[in-house]
Order: sequence, then structure tokens, then C-alpha cells
Amino acid sequence: MIRRILAVALALSAGVAGVAVSSVSAQEHTVLIRRGHVMDGSGNPWIIADVLIRGDRIVAVGDLGDVSADDVVDATGLYVTPGFIDTHTHAGPGLATPELSAARPLLAEGITSILANPDGGGPVDLAAQRQALEKDGLGVNVGQLVSQGSVREAVMQDDDRDPTPAEMERMKALVKQGMEEGAFGMSSGTFYVPGFYSKPAEIEELAKILTPYGAPYQSHIRDESDYTVGLVAAVDEVINVGRVAHIPAILTHVKALGPHVWGYGEAIVKRVERARAAGVQVFADQYPYTASSTSLSAALLPRWSQAGGRDSLRARMARPADMARIREAMVDNLERRGGADRIQFASYRADPSIEGLRLSDVAARSGKDPVDEAVDLIKAGSAGIVSYNMDDDDVETLMAQPWTMTASDGTLVPMGQGVPHPRAYGTFPRKIRLYALEKHTITLESAIRSMTSLPAWVWKIPDRGVLRAGAFADVVVFDLAKVKDTATYTDPHQLAEGMVWVFVNGQPAIARGQFTGTLAGKVLRKGM
Repeated sequence: MIRRILAVALALSAGVAGVAVSSVSAQEHTVLIRRGHVMDGSGNPWIIADVLIRGDRIVAVGDLGDVSADDVVDATGLYVTPGFIDTHTHAGPGLATPELSAARPLLAEGITSILANPDGGGPVDLAAQRQALEKDGLGVNVGQLVSQGSVREAVMQDDDRDPTPAEMERMKALVKQGMEEGAFGMSSGTFYVPGFYSKPAEIEELAKILTPYGAPYQSHIRDESDYTVGLVAAVDEVINVGRVAHIPAILTHVKALGPHVWGYGEAIVKRVERARAAGVQVFADQYPYTASSTSLSAALLPRWSQAGGRDSLRARMARPADMARIREAMVDNLERRGGADRIQFASYRADPSIEGLRLSDVAARSGKDPVDEAVDLIKAGSAGIVSYNMDDDDVETLMAQPWTMTASDGTLVPMGQGVPHPRAYGTFPRKIRLYALEKHTITLESAIRSMTSLPAWVWKIPDRGVLRAGAFADVVVFDLAKVKDTATYTDPHQLAEGMVWVFVNGQPAIARGQFTGTLAGKVLRKGM
């Protein structure tokens, strides 16, 4: 069956020099990528070289002379790199559905592996998630994270209090269970409910469960602006988790959010550099956009109002004194994000007609104050938003650091559904095109390293993110002149361009620019 799939894939690539299908097994099938601009992922400059794949592994890289292979890809003038690794994406639920399991938007970016369950959200039962992901096949590899927020919710619901000793032990047991299931680390979202209710000491205790595994802790920090503790203190909190637990600590989708903290990119850099000089393993990941995306509730509601869940929130909103306090906080939070014209609706099931519109436009249409409009929308349902709140100088300052990885924070949804953030379609090509080739914020070598060997190194994903003999054959071949993101904030459902071949575990998921339908991805398990 695998052999027939490969034959179909290669038939789609008609015109590639030397393509020939023989009767060897998939395990022994060889593919020779000939004379490409090979970048091994380490940050080294490219060399003209060949890459020989046998089965799901790379067996040789270099000038391979007249070595023979079952199939030959002429990569003359094209770039050959390891497959890209997305360390923070919300693609997990989509990949577990038949309509999205092929992961076409990801493959079009050159992504061959992802880490699921970021921001402290995701299933507690990783074995069940793995089974769901494998049911319909996978277009890309998936590594799983333990989700601190979900663990807390399973034990304490959305309570705003400290855990009892017994509850703490139950949470530790769930984290350990996830690690034993093969998780690559733990994520948290201390900006969100219920992670916000976890004090630093609670997080540190859970992180210590990761210590024997050498696994990282990744956090959507408590405050990316000046909502509560402030940006700098929130960065310090994550760094301290790494220090206390002796594990890598990752500032995920690192940013300075809102005009109040524009220019703080340098402060984040100084904090990280100081910690690294003291021996703490601190890293970051980032998407190359000046807008973020979250829910309207997360952006505007004070966290005390959300304690106990949606029913408790509704009850508070029905009490005039509580509602007055909530509205006062929402006024401040909207100003913190730059105002109603910087909030664009990405999804809203209660009224899809507002998707793609700004909060200022929706409020003007109804004749309401923007905050009162937001209150009514929150009462009626959950709204996803795109928030234009970052300064490009901070984006570039953080991107240029050698400890910053690339991550999309994107959500995999059916084409045409809602108006999601374009990062779900364009993160990796955008970083290459805009920031490496056009703005020269980073070199091409650094951009590729941030997408390949660096995340594999930080997350301890063996034999991926590099082009070398013995590594898994996750390989992308792209036309650098054509690599670009086409998704926009108002028209995001546009696939990226420029990927000519994409191999996942040695099998072509894209062949000569066309999707093959091959589902060669796997659920990866740490240490297994």
C-alpha cells in the first residue's frame, strides 16, 4: 500500500529527471535529491550537495557522485533544508479530524513536525489524543505537551485558590502520567483561566516533575503588557521556573503587547541574556507578525470575573455592582490594546457577519460604545479576535536573538471558516521572505536554524531538524525566489507558495509543487 502511494506521488511529479518506480519495498526505497543548495539546519551556509534518502532516513549528504537511486529529484537552483518544526501551534484538534488530517496549510509552509497542546490547553489524556490523531493518518509529525491549565482544571475546575496538598499531588501525578506517555514537556498559559490562578510556586512544583526527563517548560507568560504583574516580572517568573527546576524555560510567542510596553523588547533580551549568563536555559519562540490573536474575553475581561467558569461570569455580569467593576476593567484593557479599531473579529458563531470587522465598526453599526458592544458580544457567545498590538521594532529585536525559535501559534481550520490570523498559513515563509530576504533582520541561515535544528535541540527531538546521515528524512526543497506568504489579515485562507518537494519520513507529501495525499506523519513520543 505504501509503495502504491509513493508511485502515485511520483507520477504527479512527471518531468523530474530520472524518476523511476521499481518494486523495492518502502523501507528500502531510495530517493536522491541531486545538486541542491543544501543547508543542514545548523546555521551553516549552503553548499551544493546531494541528499540520499533510504526508507524514512537520510543515509548520505555530500557530493555523492554517480550513486544510483530508485528516484532522482533534480534540485539544481533550489534550496534543500530540514523540514520545519512548529513548536507552538493549535493545529492538534484539526489534525485529529478527517478533513484536516492531511495538514495541507502546514505542508505548504514546509512544516513537517509540530508540538501540540500549547498555552496550558489540550487534553489531559495524551494516549487518547494520540489515538485520535492516528485514526485517519497524519500529514505531519506531532509531538505532545502536557497542558498545565488542563491538569489544574481536571483537579480544581476554574477555582481561584491554591490547591490543597492532596490536589497538588493529583496534579503532579497527571503531569508525570503525561511524561510517561511520551510528552516532550509541559506548557502553561498563566495569562488565561485557569492557569492565571496558579501562583508561581505551584508552577515550579509541577515543573520539577519534568526535571528527570530534561524536558522544557513553555509558557504563555502571565502578562505580556501591564495587565497585572507587568511584562518584565512575567518574564522573570518563567525564567525562575527554569532556574528552580533545572530545565529549559521557553517564553512562547514572545512579544511586547500594546503601546504601554512598546520598546520593551530590549528589556526582555537583557533579562534572558542575564539568566543565560547565570546558567539558566532560557529560550523563546515567536511568530513574525505585529498582530496577535486570542479571545475577546481573554483580551478584555478581568480574571477575577472568570473564576468558577462561564455560569459564574454570567452571574457576576447580572449584578450591577460587579458589572460596573467588570466594565471599568474592560475600559482599561481595551485602551491597553490600543483601542477598538485594533480589535478585529476572527470567529463568532453567534453572528458570523461580524467576522473580519473591527470592534469599532461593529459598535458604530449598533450605535453602542465599544466596551458596551464587547460586553453584549461576550454575553452572547465566545468571540475570537485578531489584535493589532505590537511594534515591529520589538518583533525584529526579539527575532534577531540566537535563542529565538519560530512558531506559528496558528489554528488549523477548514478553508473559508472564519477570518483567522494569517499566521496559520504564512508564518515560516513570511519570516524567510520578509525578515531574511527583504528586511535583512536575520540571515537566511539563521532563519532556517530557528525553524529546524534549534527547536529540535531545545525540545530534544532526536534525529530531526538536521540534514545528516542517520536523521529522519523530513526534508523540504523550495524555490527561494518564489517562497512567500499569501495570507492576509482580511483574506487569510491562502496557502503559502514556494515549496517544490516536502518529504515527511522519507515520503513525498508535496511533489513538484502538488500535494500527493500521502499521510506519512507519526505521533512522536519522547524517549520512544
